[in-house]
Amino acid sequence: MSISIRTANTVPEGDGVSVKRLMPVQRFLNFDPFVLWDHFDIDSGGFPPHPHRGFEAITYMFAGGMQHKDNLGNKGTVHAGGAQRFTAGSGIVHSEMPDGSAAGIQLWINLPRRLKQIKPAYQQAEKGDIREQLREGVSIAHIVGELGAIELHSKVEYLDIHMQAMSSLERAIPAGMRGFIYVVDGELTLGDDNTLQTGQAAFVETETSLTLKASGDTRLMWCFGEPHQEPIHQHGPFVD
Repeated sequence: MSISIRTANTVPEGDGVSVKRLMPVQRFLNFDPFVLWDHFDIDSGGFPPHPHRGFEAITYMFAGGMQHKDNLGNKGTVHAGGAQRFTAGSGIVHSEMPDGSAAGIQLWINLPRRLKQIKPAYQQAEKGDIREQLREGVSIAHIVGELGAIELHSKVEYLDIHMQAMSSLERAIPAGMRGFIYVVDGELTLGDDNTLQTGQAAFVETETSLTLKASGDTRLMWCFGEPHQEPIHQHGPFVD
């Protein structure tokens, strides 16, 4: 099995916020087409107005709420089980501030070179908009993908998966995609001998499917995308 396991690093971000970051970190800046992964759990501080360009971002909420405002007049608050997406494109200035408390994931997806200068945009989906599939011991919420509620300019499958203790899941990776699974809470075994704990991710390059087994109640994010295979010039809030 061709995988590598990484642990998220705690780093300061925004105004008085700490996040668990998988990327970009020293010696691991991105994983085409993904350029940032932050797991946040905050009840004060936030992310005051700041600029972005060249990518799309999804904020997916586990708990609480997050308020979005931007210089285009878009604003909204997304709550637990919902998601908001902004397309930075040619440039946007926005803020994200917790509505009381807020826990979730922010994911950045690079835009292909031909779309770097598209008009910025915003989309919001609440929990009721996100389709959920139930099977024995497993629930899957479809954020992005064939059944997903959030639209992107890149081919991505992004899922929130809950597994009950001693449950298992075998899932195919869409053709042409690579990516990772990230354990939000709990512990699982990937294949026969790879164990992942809370805050760890397994990055997958060439596998066509994954078999997951949960020893206890476990929540994980499934994040796969088709690489653009273009140079990524990433500097702070800009991806050119």
